Amino acid sequence: MDRRDFIGNLSAGSLILGAPAWGYSTAFGDQSRSIANLGTEARTDVVIAGGGLGGVAAALGCLRNGLSVILTEETDWIGGQISQQGVPPDEHKWIETHGAPESYREYRRRVRDFYRRNYPLTPEAKAKENLNPGDGSVSRICHEPRVALAVMLEMLAPYMSSGKLILLPQHKVVAADVEGDSVKSLNIRDLRDDNEKFVSASYFIDATELGDLLPLTGTEYVTGAESKAQTNELHAAEKADPTNNQAFTVCFAIDYVPGENHVIPKPREYDFWQTFTPKMDHPWSGKLLDLSYTHPSTLKPKTLGFHPEGIRTGDALNLWLYRRIINPGNFVPGTYAGGATIVNWPQNDYFLGNIVDVSEAEFNKHVNRGKQLSLSLLYWLQTEAPRPDGGAGWSGIRLRKDMMGTEDGLAKYPYIRESRRIKAQFTILEEHVGAENRIMVAGKKKGTKAARFEDSVGIGYYHIDLHPSSGGNNYIDFGSLPFQIPLGALLPERMKNILPANKNIGTTHITNGCYRLHPVEWSIGEAVGMLCAFAMNKNVTPEAVRADTSLLADFQRFIQSQGVELEWPEG
Repeated sequence: MDRRDFIGNLSAGSLILGAPAWGYSTAFGDQSRSIANLGTEARTDVVIAGGGLGGVAAALGCLRNGLSVILTEETDWIGGQISQQGVPPDEHKWIETHGAPESYREYRRRVRDFYRRNYPLTPEAKAKENLNPGDGSVSRICHEPRVALAVMLEMLAPYMSSGKLILLPQHKVVAADVEGDSVKSLNIRDLRDDNEKFVSASYFIDATELGDLLPLTGTEYVTGAESKAQTNELHAAEKADPTNNQAFTVCFAIDYVPGENHVIPKPREYDFWQTFTPKMDHPWSGKLLDLSYTHPSTLKPKTLGFHPEGIRTGDALNLWLYRRIINPGNFVPGTYAGGATIVNWPQNDYFLGNIVDVSEAEFNKHVNRGKQLSLSLLYWLQTEAPRPDGGAGWSGIRLRKDMMGTEDGLAKYPYIRESRRIKAQFTILEEHVGAENRIMVAGKKKGTKAARFEDSVGIGYYHIDLHPSSGGNNYIDFGSLPFQIPLGALLPERMKNILPANKNIGTTHITNGCYRLHPVEWSIGEAVGMLCAFAMNKNVTPEAVRADTSLLADFQRFIQSQGVELEWPEG
C-alpha cells in the first residue's frame, strides 16, 4: 500500500465547473504527452514539486520572468489547501487592500469575476465589489474548491499554451541525484502507470505539503516541536519532540436538502469516534463529537452551534456559517435547495498519530483513520446532533462528492498544517513575531511592531494558531503582529539550488502557526519563483543575493515592481 491508495479515488468531477475546456483529462493529458515526447530525460529551468498555492505562485513568479517550468502535483487538482484540501482562505482583515502580493489579490478578483460570469447571481450580489459567494465568516471570499481550481488554471493557461509550463498531475518525485551541495535532477513517477522521467534543472522548488524533497535531496531539516532551551520562545515546550506535529484534517463539503434523507451508511469506526474523549495536556471539554470544545485561547469549555439552514443559534457560532461556500441568498431563487459549507472543524481534527517522516503504511493508516473520523462526524450530524426543537440529527444533510471531485466525497488530500522545515540561514522565532514575546524581549509597551527584516521579500499576518497535536498538546493560540517574510528563512543553510515554497521554510513549531496560511504560502512561493529568475539573470546564487547589500536591494526593487509589498504601512 502506498500514498496512491489515499489519493487514488480522483475520477469524480474531472471536468472543471463552468469551464469544460479546462477539464484535466484534456489540459493535463496534453501536458503529460508533452513531457512524454521528450523521452526518458528532460531539461527545464525550474522544477517545482507540489502544485499547492506556493507551487502555483512560484510557477507564476518564474514564468512571467521568462523561465521554463515543470510543475508536478501528486493529486489531479492543483491549488493545495484551497482546492484539493477544501479549505476556504484564512486571511487577515486588511487583505482587500494590502498584506499580500498583487498576484494573490488578482487571484481573488478572478474568483469573483468567475462567479459573475458563470453563476446566476442576484443583481445585488453581482454588484458587490467584494463579493463573498458563501458569506462564510472565516473569510471575505469563501468559494468552492472547483472554482479555485478553474481560476488557477486560467492564470497558468497562457504558459501552458506557449509550452513554457508543463503541468503534470498525478506525478510524484521519488528520487534525486545530488552532487555535493547541489541537486542535479529529480526522478518523477507517473502515479497512473509507474513510468518515470529524469528531469534536470537549474533550480528545484519544494512546494509539497510535507516537504518531501528535503529527505530525498539530503537537505537538512527539522520536524515537530523545539524546546524552550533551543529557541527561548515563550510558548515553546519544555522538552523537544520531533514527532509532535499539529493535527491534520480530512475536509468535506455538505449541503442541506430539507425533507430528504441522505444519511450515509454507519462508518466502520463510528462506535469508536462517537465515544472518544481526547486526552491532552490541558483537558478537552468532553467528547470530540459534540458541540462543546476547548476554546483555543483560554482552553476553557466553549459551546458551538449548528443549524444547516443558517439560522442563528443564540450567541454561539453556527458552524454551518463558519466555512459556508454557497449562500443561497446570493443567487437567483431556486438555484440551490440549500447552502453548502466545508467541514473543517475542531470535531474532525485528527491528532492520534504523526504523519511526518513516517512510512507509507503509517501515513496511510492515520489518513484513513482521519477519513473515518470525518465520516463519523457527518453521520453524527445526520443522526445525533442536537436540534433546537429538541430532536436529534439532520437527515437532509448531503455529502457533496462532486464539490470535492472524489468518489468518497472527502478531500483529495488531507489539510496539512505542519511539515518538515528546512534548517535555514535564518529561523523566524516567536520573539520576532509573537505579540507577548516581543513585549518581553524588546521591553516595550503593548502594541510594539514585529521584528524588522532588512531582507524582507513579503509581508503577512495571522495569529499564531496551533491545533491539537500528535504529542498530546491542546490548542496553542495567541496573538502575533503583522510580520515580514525574511529571505534568510527561504534559504537552506547548505544546499545551493533547492528552495522551499510551502510550510517548509525556516520557522519553528510555534511560528509555523502564523506563516502557514493561504496568502502567506502564496507570498513565499512567488518570492522563491522570482528569486530563481533574478539569480539566473544575474548569474549569482540565491545565497549571494542575500549576502550582497547591492544585489539584495536590486532584488527587492525587482519584486516590488511586480506587486510585492516589503513592509506594512504605518498604523
